[in-house]
Amino acid sequence: MTAVIDPAYAAPKFKKASNGASIAGVKWIKKKRQFDFTINSKALGRKAKVRVLVPRNWKRTAKRTWPVLYAYHGGRDTYVSWTRSTNIEAWAWKYDVMVVMPAGDNGSYTNWWNGGKRGIPKWETFHTLEVKQLVERNFRAGGARACIGNSSGGQGCITYAARFPKMFRYAASFSGPLSLLAPGMPQLLLYTMSGTTSNPYAVYGHPVRDRANWEAHDPTTLAPKLRGTKLYISSGTTGRPGPYENPNMAPWDIGLVSEAAIGYSNQVFYNRLKKLKIPVTAHIYGDGRHSWPYWIREAKRVWPQLMKTLGARRFK
Repeated sequence: MTAVIDPAYAAPKFKKASNGASIAGVKWIKKKRQFDFTINSKALGRKAKVRVLVPRNWKRTAKRTWPVLYAYHGGRDTYVSWTRSTNIEAWAWKYDVMVVMPAGDNGSYTNWWNGGKRGIPKWETFHTLEVKQLVERNFRAGGARACIGNSSGGQGCITYAARFPKMFRYAASFSGPLSLLAPGMPQLLLYTMSGTTSNPYAVYGHPVRDRANWEAHDPTTLAPKLRGTKLYISSGTTGRPGPYENPNMAPWDIGLVSEAAIGYSNQVFYNRLKKLKIPVTAHIYGDGRHSWPYWIREAKRVWPQLMKTLGARRFK
């Protein structure tokens, strides 16, 4: 079926981002409670999509703005991830909040190293400049922001909060790799990146030769810059099946193995915050696979605090 673009959202009516990125079109879905918009991205050198949930009293022509929750997805997934795999629409509908869910592909929430030459893709620029500016300049998104993310999206959320202090009031990670240089983590990340590029070193570089670039995007290294941002982290640690899995599943299951490595990275990150005396709410729950049932549970757990911090009132 051909996408129908609302005439009220014709491209010439949109304001561009400061780097020239523009909106190619908007498609409303689900009784105009959410829409997808396409960005002509300068940072990526191609088009990319964003899904937006709007609150019940939202109008593009309103004089007010709305608080915004950015929801980032995991590696090897898409911008529909959160609406496909969770009930985030129902959670958001109870509050006066916008939810913005941009594409992240398997870009690892960074501007790629590319052997030190940099250049596209620039996923960090796409998220923190293009998406942010376009929703604020065109769709009444406000300056009260928080972010959540699962897997690499959790790492992206925490990394962005550290690299851009005061951008987010609250940052929540669910099974995000929060110490990129913890034992075994570079190998796991390079394996994940290999699903997108024939040269996984193009993303962050080599973990030894280009260690400085890894550290520049590592939540544990960047931890001092998180002071003043409310934080929530969660993960399993044991590599054993939890309440949502078959207890007899193979111990070499990639979801179990990866969660154990990620869980260790969360413990490293947590210990670093404690040493710095930076407050964090942590739910390190032990058994459990790297999978959506746990991320849904954790998102529901932190949701009321996210809304409170954003100042998003609950509808009666």
